[in-house]
Amino acid sequence: MTDPLGLVGQSQHMGAAQQAQQAKRTESAASQGFKDLLMQNIEQVNKLQEDATHAIEDLTTGKRDDVESVLLATAKADTAFRLLQQVRNKVFDAYKEIQQLRV
Repeated sequence: MTDPLGLVGQSQHMGAAQQAQQAKRTESAASQGFKDLLMQNIEQVNKLQEDATHAIEDLTTGKRDDVESVLLATAKADTAFRLLQQVRNKVFDAYKEIQQLRV
């Protein structure tokens, strides 16, 4: 079975260069502001959703026949979106608490 989206076993097949790049991204994330980090994650979630949509379209048009990768792509996009919603809810809750503080 092929994995056109590159989702299956992605962390297992990471080379040394990819691991170094991942470590560099982690370091740069620590120096970024919250807004930049949030925007970067929103873009990643959007890309996952677009990939899932394209996978579904390819499956329905017959360009793809592996249902497993389509299900995996949609589940990954759904999980990422739900996590992003929870982050949004926590940010709103924190904002409401700050509004209620007496100065």
